[in-house]
Amino acid sequence: MNEASSRRRFLSTAALLGVGATASHPVAAAPKAAPKSKPAEVNATEDLMREHGIIRRTLLVYEEIARRLDLREEKAPVEVLAQATRLMRRFGEAYHEKTEETEVFPRLVKAGQQKELVQVLIEQHAAGRKLTESILAATSGRDALTQPQPRAAAARQLNLFIRMYGPHAAREDTNLFPAFRNLFDEKQFNELGERFEAQEHRLLGSDGFENALKEVAQLERALGIHDLARFTPSER
Repeated sequence: MNEASSRRRFLSTAALLGVGATASHPVAAAPKAAPKSKPAEVNATEDLMREHGIIRRTLLVYEEIARRLDLREEKAPVEVLAQATRLMRRFGEAYHEKTEETEVFPRLVKAGQQKELVQVLIEQHAAGRKLTESILAATSGRDALTQPQPRAAAARQLNLFIRMYGPHAAREDTNLFPAFRNLFDEKQFNELGERFEAQEHRLLGSDGFENALKEVAQLERALGIHDLARFTPSER
């Protein structure tokens, strides 16, 4: 084998092995992957609105149960209703509404804003808690919700709660929370978001929102209303 052939073989082998660069032409190092940036923090009003999402999905559970209670041939899903009501009391009332009553409403009233709306919202919180206790009481006992009268009463209470809380949450999202946001500069608002998060962890645990979301999803699945596509109207 002559010198030229030997050199060609060497270069071919070197290319396959990824070597052969001279000191004057070093191989460029592979670029390092850019560090992943952290997602933006959830701010205070976004946090409250996400919580409304959990509440609204619980209202869908209430709606389906109320529908079944109005049908005599349907067995009352007592355990699902009891769990949904406990979720509403624990997450919706003891946590979400408590946050509004201690962090949101007082600041707006002090600033002279949304006073009439705040008063109505406080009254609706109280009315909702009474309904929650009544609904939860109806789920206790061996023969809970087996007779027509208790079934009708529970369905009515569920519908009253749904009828009230839909407009309640919508008015907070569109009127109350924007006014609340305008009370703060950016630094203050970021600090408030951290305060809300710390309170969530203290009252609900480190994954409070995520666990509530999983729970409401389980309730939807138990009733067969977990498939979003089923809510799409079809033309016939």
